[in-house]
Amino acid sequence: MDADTEIRLRLRFYKDVPENLESVRQKFENYKANCTEDCHLKIKHNHIWMNMPDAKREYWSPHLHLELEPKDNNETHIRGLFGPEPTLWTLFMFLHFMVAGIFVVFSAIAYSNYVLKQPTTMDLIVMLLMVIVWFLLYFIAKQIRFKGNGQMNELEGKFLEILES
Repeated sequence: MDADTEIRLRLRFYKDVPENLESVRQKFENYKANCTEDCHLKIKHNHIWMNMPDAKREYWSPHLHLELEPKDNNETHIRGLFGPEPTLWTLFMFLHFMVAGIFVVFSAIAYSNYVLKQPTTMDLIVMLLMVIVWFLLYFIAKQIRFKGNGQMNELEGKFLEILES
């Protein structure tokens, strides 16, 4: 998967495996029981979360969420989603909502000032700053994803290794 050509911050992939859902899940259960130092696995029903081990985990470390779906009796459809740690993702979402909220409030104030024939310069400056902050947040998130590319490739390698076992 080439992460550099993707615009989305959370990369997705889909894979069809010619095995039934139970045997695919059992492969992950076996790996979890035998190899805990390579990768941290959490399995619940048809959902599997793969994280880097605690010794290698950084604030920018990605995790991989896999959803197993039965396609036929002997085929499983796997949906994979790479993402940042949930706490970091929550922080970025909070910041995005704050920026959007400030933008909306100051746009309403600017409209009111315009209708009342008051100066709107300060309101427009704050709105412009919020747009700049929004782009800054996007580029910071891209940088964090770039730092995590190596670990993302490691997680993908472990995923493929588990499927081949």
